[in-house]
Order: sequence, then structure tokens, then C-alpha cells
Amino acid sequence: MKKAHRLIPLSFAWIIGFGLFLSSCHKHDITLESLLTDMISPETVTRFPEPYFVCLQESSHDRASVSPDQPGWFANNDGFGCIRTDTMGGCIEKVMFDDNGPGVITRIWITTLDTRGTWRFYFDGEQTPRWIIPAYDLLKANLPGVGKGLIQAHTSYSPEGKGGNTSFLPIPYGKSCKITFEDEKGVQPTPKYYQINYRKYPPETKIETFSLKSVSKASKLIAEVNQKLLHPTFHETGTPLQTEAELLPGDSLLLSLPKGEQCINSIEFNIQLPDSNAYAQCMRQLLFTASFDKKQTVWAPLSDFSGGGMGAPAVESWFLSSDGKGHIISRWPMPYREEGELMLKNLSENSAKISLCARTIPAKWDEQSLYFHASWRQQKHIYIHNNPEEEDRCVTWNFASIKGKGLYMGDVLSLFNHAPRWYGEGDEKIWVDEERFPSHFGTGTEDYYNSSWAPVVPFHTPFGGAPRADLNSSHGYNTFFRTRILDGIPFKKSLQFDIEMLGWDKGYADYSTTIYWYGDYDSQAYNTSGLNELREKLLPAPEDPAKYKIADAIEFETLTPTSKSTGLQIREQDMTEYIKHRWSKAKHLLCFDGKPGDFIEFSFGDLGETSRQIILYNTMANDYATLDFYINGRLVKKNWDGYHHDVRPASPIRLGTFTPKDGKIQLKIVWKGANSKAIGAKYLAGLDCIRLIPTTKTTD
Repeated sequence: MKKAHRLIPLSFAWIIGFGLFLSSCHKHDITLESLLTDMISPETVTRFPEPYFVCLQESSHDRASVSPDQPGWFANNDGFGCIRTDTMGGCIEKVMFDDNGPGVITRIWITTLDTRGTWRFYFDGEQTPRWIIPAYDLLKANLPGVGKGLIQAHTSYSPEGKGGNTSFLPIPYGKSCKITFEDEKGVQPTPKYYQINYRKYPPETKIETFSLKSVSKASKLIAEVNQKLLHPTFHETGTPLQTEAELLPGDSLLLSLPKGEQCINSIEFNIQLPDSNAYAQCMRQLLFTASFDKKQTVWAPLSDFSGGGMGAPAVESWFLSSDGKGHIISRWPMPYREEGELMLKNLSENSAKISLCARTIPAKWDEQSLYFHASWRQQKHIYIHNNPEEEDRCVTWNFASIKGKGLYMGDVLSLFNHAPRWYGEGDEKIWVDEERFPSHFGTGTEDYYNSSWAPVVPFHTPFGGAPRADLNSSHGYNTFFRTRILDGIPFKKSLQFDIEMLGWDKGYADYSTTIYWYGDYDSQAYNTSGLNELREKLLPAPEDPAKYKIADAIEFETLTPTSKSTGLQIREQDMTEYIKHRWSKAKHLLCFDGKPGDFIEFSFGDLGETSRQIILYNTMANDYATLDFYINGRLVKKNWDGYHHDVRPASPIRLGTFTPKDGKIQLKIVWKGANSKAIGAKYLAGLDCIRLIPTTKTTD
């Protein structure tokens, strides 16, 4: 039985007063609108958070990783990790996120091979989801005003298939938030990779919980934020202060900033070189430093500070822009209390005409204010292992180490990959304030940088990108960068950022990292590099194997067979991973699932009556078949052996000179068997290209 309550008469004035009191009690400290406003208010990153929050990450990382001193620390089955499985209303839902608030989700990164299924977002202990997305695809959320500034498709994305996307739309919750995914019934589950970054606030913080109603209310602001993220203009305000000079090798250009409490709103660099061929090396050896209140807080090569890394390619993002030709805009706000100084020093062997312009605005300095920092580190010949189960051979590399109080805001990873293929299988692990287990445990390098499914191609978004990816194989030069806004990581004592060095092949890589962060006067980055590393020469970029083509050759991967055995399968195969050798156009036609007696046939027409010398280019490997070759029905080469202990192009196969029949030449290839040393499938074949060279001679 419910307890009876006696009604007490209240004066009208008291009721009004009490109502106003209740209204003030329900006022929220944080709302969707306030978070969106923070996203386009750069000065918010220059202040230590108040109220203080911790930044955490939930991800699908392999749950076999428990501790650095226990087996499984490098476990890499990252697509099946989740918190638990719940049954809700008869639905089996994988719980990917479950937090008691108050909090704010600041970033959701996802990818998969099959998007069929349902996302459900439950808030504040409710049993019914407030928000449902009908696929493992954030682009299908269909929220008003949300565009490419707030949710970005990955370069591998396809609407109904493989790929993923990243959302930066803030999702606040006052009491709790649970996110689940249910695979479509009857669909075989596939890996569901995810990373969810979120803030956790003190219990007394009042946060307005996300709802479709709050999204509708904020739709105009959402659209405004979306556009501003794609087209930032805030750097154009402020009082400009400019200097320029022709810098000979060893010269410096200094820009002293206005005295008093100020903030740099933007810095614009213009670099002109008499020799454009020296651009990459010169940009790497232009040292940019900044000092505030008599302490140096920025030390980095200009190429890397720009976000482009080695080679200084083009960059387009919220905080950084570069045209890849020497014009760079930094929109990192840099406050100081009394004085500041910017400097460029030319450590290259070339002269350069340099212009430096800083825009400053007045900014009040108080106990929450932080200084901007940029730190640089480089190490060569870091070992990459290809088997996470062989833990004694796996390496963790220290990306960044900071001691003190501050806010971690992003980084650049610029590297030369000496290995033949993808280098970035390793997970990032970020430890904050002496954590026993990293609060940020990732799922792979490209995932951390808001992409998915290696290898990666160049792309740009407001908060991340890949300015450089020279080769499809990931061999050679590559650069990633990521900057943060709401997902910045505050720390009170320390921050340690480690990354596992795992790849598809054993090999080595040269890593350079630039980190962007804010800290108090006593904060310091450790384990950084200096002048010796900066003076090192850049390696020449490897030749793009896709540009190599055998003259006058017809590529088999572009042809459709006129006939083939039913069981024999064919597909185009990229050969760029085999960096020791070259294939025409870096591809061949792979024939698989074959057996002795199978065949494939091609017809080449419009040849007239002119005789043709026929030269065939094939591939050899340890699981390749022996073949017979027929021209116009005649056996011309018997038992050609495709076996070799390594994958490599075969020597040219000269079949002879033949006269077309009715203007055509027919090539038939028949599977005979396999070398006794062959392993695995044994009956594969690789057809690169064929040359039909006109000649007056004939052997028919």
C-alpha cells in the first residue's frame, strides 16, 4: 500500500518561488548545443577542463590482452571483442558500450565486412532504445544537418558492403548510455570493429541526455558546425604581424609577438625555393620553434608540424592546411601570459625565401590556461613482426611520453616502410596518469587515424587524414595524422602513448612522430629527437611498380577468355607487395582451383596476315603448375614448369613466330601437373602479359 500524504496549502507566491527553484535545479551544465559550440570554439582546447573529465575509449580489441606481463598482450583478433551479450525483447544484442553517466560520447569509429543488422542506443536506464540505426553504418543515421564535417565515410566504404565511417557528433547522457548491435537474423556474423571515445564527468555534473528531439532542436547549429568544420575561417581574425627574409643555409627568421596576455590565432608560412626538386628535403630541415614566457614549447620540422610529414604533401583539416608547395596555415591557438617568439631556422643546404605571419588576439590568462606544445621524435630501423602469437619477437614502440598536466590533442605519424606490405596491424595503447591498463586500447593504425581496411589511400577530413600513401602496397613513404576536439585527452600527471609494431610481413620501418598538446608551464615531453635526426637525408621514394609496363604488351588481366574449364577460376591480382621484382602494370591474371587437364583459351584478332613473334610473360611460385602452350591448335611448348621457391616473374617464354588464321591467333594453355617440390594448391598459374610482335619471319 502506498503511504498517504497530507496536502498542505501553499501561498501562490511560494509556489511560484518554488517553481523557479526547481527550474534552476534542472538547468544543465552540458547540452548538445554547448558541445557543438565547443567544437568550433578553438579556445576551449587551450584550457584545462572545468569541470574535469577523464577521456576513455571502449573498443573491439582482442580481450586476450590482459596485461603487459601476461600472454596475449599482442593478440590481434580485434573484430569480435565486446563487453557482453544481452537478450532484450527476444533480440540477442552485443553490448559494445555501457557506461553510467554523466558522460559524453565524442567519437564513434566503426567498420565491418557486412553491415546488415541493427544499432540500438539506450539512455538513462531505459529498456527501449531512443535511437536505432538500421545497419552497422553511421551514415544511415539520417540526422538533420549532419554531413561530411561530422560523419565521414572511410575510403574503403561502400553503402551495402565492406567499409566503415567515423562520427564526431557528440552524444551526451545524464545517467547512462548503452550501445548494442544485433546481427540480422540468418546472416553469418562477421567481425565488427569499433572504437568509442567518451568523456566521464563527476557525478554532480548536469548533462542533458541525447534524444532525437534535442537533435531536431539543434539542427540549425548542427548544420552550421558541419559547414565550419569543412571550411574553417576563424584564423582570419586577429592583428597580423609579419616578417620575411631570404634564408641562406644556417640562417634564422625571428618573429617577436606582442607583449601581454595574448593568443596566436593562426600562423601562416610561405616558403619559396629556387629549386623545386629540393622541396622535400628543405621542408624537412626548416626547423620551427616557438617559445612562450621564456620557455620553448614547440620544436619540430616544418614538414611534420604542417601535418604532412616527410615530403610535406598537401593537408586540409580544421587545425592545419597546406598546399603541398610551401604555403602552410596553422590554426592551433597558442596563448601566453607575457611574451612569445616564433622562429624558423634553415638547416638545409638550400636557400629559401620565407614569409612568416602570425595573427594574435587578446586572451585572458588564468589558472586553467595552458601553453601549446609540439614535440617531434624519429627512430629508424624499427622491427616489424608478422605473428602476434610470437610475443618474444613483438615490439612496442613509444610514440610519445609526457609528464605534467595538460591536454593531448593529436599527432602525425610519418614513416618509410621498408617492409613489402602493410605495417600497421599493431594497436595503439595510451596510458593516462599511471593507469595499470591503458584507457585507450585500439584496433590498428589505420583505425586510430579514422580510416579502415589497409592498405590506405590519401584522404583528408577535419580531424584526420592520410596526406601521403605513395604505393598501393604501403611500401615506402606514408603519413597519417589525427587531431582532436571533444576527444582530446586530459591528464594530470602523465601520458604515455605506445604502439605495437605488427604488420603483414617481417621487416623494418623508420618512424617520425609529431605530437600536438597543451600543458602547464612545468609540463614536458620526453624521449624526443634533436638536430642529429633532423639533419638526416630523406631516402629516395621507391619507384611506383604500377608505372612499369612491358612495351607493346597486352595485359592478361584486361582480357576475357574465349573459353576455359568450368572449375578453373580467375581474378586480377595486385603484385605490388613483391617489391624485389616487377610485373607489367604491377598486376597479373591469377588462375586458381585448377587441376591437370584444365585449360584456358584467349583469342587475339584484327592481326591481318602479318606474322607475329609471340612472347609470353608468366609468374612463378612454389605452388604453381606445369603448363602446355598451344598456338592455333598446335602444341608449341610442353611441360613449362611454373615452380620457383619464391614469387617472381618468369623469364620471357618465346613461343615462336606464327601467321594469323583469318586475322586471329588463338592461345590455349593446358594444365599438365606440378613440380615434385610444389606445395599447397600446386596448380595455380599467373599470366602477366603477351607480346604479338609483327615480323617478316615465320616458323609455322
